[in-house]
Amino acid sequence: MKIGINASFARKPSTGIGQVTVNFLKKLAAQKTDDEYILYLEEDLPEDIKLPKNFQKRIFLPFWKRDDLVRKILWEKYLLPGKIEKDGCEIFLSLYQSPTVVPEDIEHMIVVHDIVPKLFPEYLNNYRKRKYWNLTEEAIRKADKILAVSSRTEKDLIQHLGIDPKKITVNHIDCDEIYKKAITPTVGSKVLKKYKLKPGYIYNGGGLEVRKNTLGVIQAYKYLLERNKNEHFLHEMPKLVISGRLLPKLKPLVDDIEAVIKDLDLSNHVEILDFVPQADLPALYKNAIMFVYPSYYEGFGLPVLEAMNVGTPVVTAKSSSLPEIGQDGVLYCEPKDHKDIAMVMKNVLINPELRASLSARGKERAQKFSWEKFITKIFNIIEEL
Repeated sequence: MKIGINASFARKPSTGIGQVTVNFLKKLAAQKTDDEYILYLEEDLPEDIKLPKNFQKRIFLPFWKRDDLVRKILWEKYLLPGKIEKDGCEIFLSLYQSPTVVPEDIEHMIVVHDIVPKLFPEYLNNYRKRKYWNLTEEAIRKADKILAVSSRTEKDLIQHLGIDPKKITVNHIDCDEIYKKAITPTVGSKVLKKYKLKPGYIYNGGGLEVRKNTLGVIQAYKYLLERNKNEHFLHEMPKLVISGRLLPKLKPLVDDIEAVIKDLDLSNHVEILDFVPQADLPALYKNAIMFVYPSYYEGFGLPVLEAMNVGTPVVTAKSSSLPEIGQDGVLYCEPKDHKDIAMVMKNVLINPELRASLSARGKERAQKFSWEKFITKIFNIIEEL
């Protein structure tokens, strides 16, 4: 069987979809199979992805070379289907939701991570974004099989796009293998030194989009700081460390946390790291006393799974997919109430037994996710097509 795969996001391994693409390809390449695979790419693969002889690569770009929505539409909607048909693919797998619609004689499986633009219209704040999302909705509806990365995304597809439930299979992804490796004291010390940190901070990362609710974390921290002055439940409040690319020009989609921290007079208590490369993230999670992620909405919630894998206690929101991913391995808060976030954080800060329990339960829960399971379910679906 000849199977085509949109592996475009392998060029962006620091993104969630990039992680899925890279790890999927590595595991798929290790499988022993007689099937032929054709990978469709905008750039060549990272050097650490080694392909066997039954894999081919097709690397191409449209005349518009700038990496933006215009190029995405040209590549995914107009160029890619023709390449797939010319190569004689029998099945095509899109590893993310995109505008690709394949000829009717080719079975199309599409992985849908979320439908954020449908749920949060502020993401569609210009014509190009609206055009891209409308084309993507059309492609999702026309796909033969949809792989939703969580039950929450499955429900959203049914409720908001009217997708037939029979077309959808929930297939949990996993996080990058880097979070499953032991972090040596040497590596941990090197990362802490790089960012001028001491162990035991409160950590928030995963992006500064408004829906990620970093603002709620900062407000909760300010509230705890003020409470501690009167109640003295801690000898010293740990610092709050926030990572994420600073893009204040993208307001109102992205929080201007620098301005918020200044307004709340927290400059001496909060460290802003800006973008952190993935190689440093495991140690950054590991040396935190807790990871706080009260996101309003997630299609899956990779940062929560990353933190659980390294054994960091997690506080996250009781909304969207997050309870499905964390189950009893994390603590939950009301994301719209910064005082509730603060009280859950306080419970973790003052209770070492709870931290130890969360660390153990989080690691145990994280073991339920694997790329092998993800790939096996895809193969099972292919056999049914």
